Amino acid sequence: MQLTRRALLRACLLMGSAMPLAGCQKAISFVARSLGQTVPDRVSVAAGASVNPSFHLLSAAAFGPWPGDLERVEQLGAEHWLEEQLQPERIDDTACDLRARRFETIHLDAGTCYEFRKPVLRQDIIRHTLLRAIYSQRQLFEVMSGFWSDHLNINIDKGDCIYLKPVDDRLVIRAHALGKFRDLIKASALSPAMLVYLDGKENKKGSPLDVPNENYARELLELHTLGVHGGYCQSDVFEVARCLTGWRLRDKWGRGTVYFDESLHDDGEKHVLGLTIPAGGGARDLDLVVDHLCCHPSTARHIALKLVHRFVSEGRPASLVDAVAYDFMKNDGDIKSLLRMIFLSEEFRAAKTSKFKQPFHYIVSCLRACGADTHAGQPLIEYLMRMGQGLFQYPTPDGYPDEMEPWLGTLIWRWNFAFALTSNQIPGVSVSLDELAQAIGARSADGLKPELLFAHFVGRAGSPLELKALADYIARQGLKEACYRSELFGLILASPAFQRY
Repeated sequence: MQLTRRALLRACLLMGSAMPLAGCQKAISFVARSLGQTVPDRVSVAAGASVNPSFHLLSAAAFGPWPGDLERVEQLGAEHWLEEQLQPERIDDTACDLRARRFETIHLDAGTCYEFRKPVLRQDIIRHTLLRAIYSQRQLFEVMSGFWSDHLNINIDKGDCIYLKPVDDRLVIRAHALGKFRDLIKASALSPAMLVYLDGKENKKGSPLDVPNENYARELLELHTLGVHGGYCQSDVFEVARCLTGWRLRDKWGRGTVYFDESLHDDGEKHVLGLTIPAGGGARDLDLVVDHLCCHPSTARHIALKLVHRFVSEGRPASLVDAVAYDFMKNDGDIKSLLRMIFLSEEFRAAKTSKFKQPFHYIVSCLRACGADTHAGQPLIEYLMRMGQGLFQYPTPDGYPDEMEPWLGTLIWRWNFAFALTSNQIPGVSVSLDELAQAIGARSADGLKPELLFAHFVGRAGSPLELKALADYIARQGLKEACYRSELFGLILASPAFQRY
């Protein structure tokens, strides 16, 4: 976003006053805190026996609440907050921009990215994604950017994808994350990174003996639109591949840009899922295919299933799936409309704690809940890698799994992360537990109040069994508050209750 003149002036003045601090990152942290990116003086916590509805919304439609977010949603109301999030361009994100806009390769064209070393490109896109997720006020936009990145997965370790993915992230994923599904798929089909990842640039018919490369056509049908049970057959894959012949990448002048080579296109008549695509269509064949697939009932159902699975439960209640699929067809795949229906549904409200956090979600929610200060350096990225979710590095086109079972082997690393975070043992990441406990009202003459800490992190009052476990831990330590404080915070972040949303 473009900073407002007033916000820019204020940031520059604050940056100037921060210059005596050692290092650019300290200066940026100082300015971000001055712009409100900090723990408020007072933070309300949920008190009910079940998860607070506003907390549940923040845990699913955002990467968990930042201290003070729960109060704000309670004051605004869920529907008003959701509408605000669905218009991200209207949300001032100055403080986040100060941290995340410094990575220049994120904003460059593909040809210029070839001038950078691969480790620089890798670090920039991962750190940028982490910082946006942690600090952006546009939380639903960031959540959906992650969702579509998995749906249209590209592994930056294949070929030249690492040079091309920044453009894909900016002009495909982020440009259409809350737009129309058809526009997202069209942009992805012509994404340089996707043309490399799924071999679309190799799909050509230069002679009568050439056979089209079906890799992208197959994933377009199976993963991106209709779904594996969407009613297509092998002949449809072949015909779609014919429609998409001739799209190429420049490798010298304008390196990394897409163009259409008419001489390498199969311009004969094609038949895709009952649609006849007449001969002589040229580049327009791609538009006809994308239009046909994106308005197909199977696509509506496939996207409805994935969204409900992601935000509601793995059980995917049929009533909500049907309603979302109907809305998809009625509103031409408008993503905002689909999200309204999901987050305001009874099925969503009833599905508290039914989902298990992926490692990225878990790490970001920990940092947000603690009001952490970080610039997402390598030590933080290492924890994400050890939990098995290196960003943009999943090897197959289906993206990272959104179920519990594949991630159960990461629990020990989650435990290690929670205790390292709360004891300030992760280089480049700092949390102020005293500040947070004071804001929550969890400090007393007798030490910390575990019940308030638990409610802050989990969104509900602890059960007798959960609170007894915390009390037993404190008793076993036999230590003063300063000695057990960080361990108590870590224990809650590592608890089963915090792992779910």
